[in-house]
Parts: sequence; C-alpha cells; structure tokens
Amino acid sequence: MISGATRGIGRAILQRLLDAGCAVSAGVRDPSRLPRHPNLTGHPYEATRIGSAEAWVEATAAAHGRIDALVNAAGINPRGTLLEPDETPFDSMWEVNAKGPMRVIRSAWPYLVASGTGRVINIASLSGKRVRNDNLGYAMSKFAVMALTQEVRRLGFDHGIRATALCPGFVDTDMTAHVTKWPRDRMSRPADIAVLAEVVLHLPNTASVAELLINCRHEDTL
Repeated sequence: MISGATRGIGRAILQRLLDAGCAVSAGVRDPSRLPRHPNLTGHPYEATRIGSAEAWVEATAAAHGRIDALVNAAGINPRGTLLEPDETPFDSMWEVNAKGPMRVIRSAWPYLVASGTGRVINIASLSGKRVRNDNLGYAMSKFAVMALTQEVRRLGFDHGIRATALCPGFVDTDMTAHVTKWPRDRMSRPADIAVLAEVVLHLPNTASVAELLINCRHEDTL
C-alpha cells in the first residue's frame, strides 16, 4: 500500500515497485491520475477524512488477499512559524503528515502481523531530525513521524514487523518548488529515494533499518 502515489516521491516508489513485480494498492485523492498497470489497484484515500484509511485497507485486502507493506508518502508543507498566531498550518500538517500515517498503520496492523514480515516505510524528512528553517509546523509534524516509526518498531518487532523512516533533505519535487538557495539540479531525485525504499522493503527480518538519512549536501550535524 502506498499513499501519495500520484506525484513526487510516492509516484517514484510506486513505479519502482511495479517495475520490480510487486502488487501495489495506491491510496490517493483521485485514482484516475494513476497509471494503468495489471499489478496496480487504485483506491480513494483522503488523510483528513475519518474512516478513509480503514476503507482503503479493507479494499486492498479484498483486492489482493493480503497486506505485506505500507509506504506512507502523502504529505503537505504549508508554512507554519513559531511567532505567527495562525495555527491552521500546524493543524493541517499534524492531521496529514502525522495522524494520516498513524491511521493507515493502525488499520492495516492485523494484516501486517499475519504477514510475519510486515514492512512500514514512513517518508519523514531531515526536518524531522533538526530545524534549519522557519517552517516549524512541518518540522514538528516530521518529528512526530519519527516517533510513530519508533513505536511501530517497538510494538511490531516480535510480530516480524519492521519499520523504517526515510529522511530526505531537498528532493526535486513540487514540494520544494519554493526552495531557491539550493540548485534543483543538485537536489536528490525521487528515483533515488525509491531505490532505497525498494531495498528496505525486501530486507529480511534480521536486517532491520530504523532510519535512513539522505542528503544532497553536507551538514556537520548529520
């Protein structure tokens, strides 16, 4: 199962997994934007709507017979700063970036346990490891994703569930269209992140990766 699969990192992971022969269920706002592929089913999914995650999970189980892995790639990044009184961006990012993945994981949990080799990948960010700009709301939501990943590892480890947070820096997607201080041709590519996602999903239970930090520039603290 992959959310956010119509653009950016989610779309790149979708294509990579289809090319690898995986059966994929994509949960997106508009399934008509998905490519046609015999191993792909598209399902309506809206992170902010109560019941949407549960409906997607059950539709996936009905279509594919099992659920072995989740990739939570859907996310937003409106600007929410510390000193501005409007908390709307904070609320939106908490709902989509943090609670959205939590709801999908919770809904799919019985299937991941039954798999015995369940996998969860949460697309976090280097903004979930340190704060380097004024979009505090985005950083706080991605720090929460790191906590979510750790809890999935803690609760799921004895069931064979392995969870990984992928933490990229600047990636050449529409989400970084506002970035002007780093050249786009020197940013990581969505396909770079997709390669790592495929590797993590196919590692055995004896090679668990808690988090991967991916950067297109040097940072002293990372």
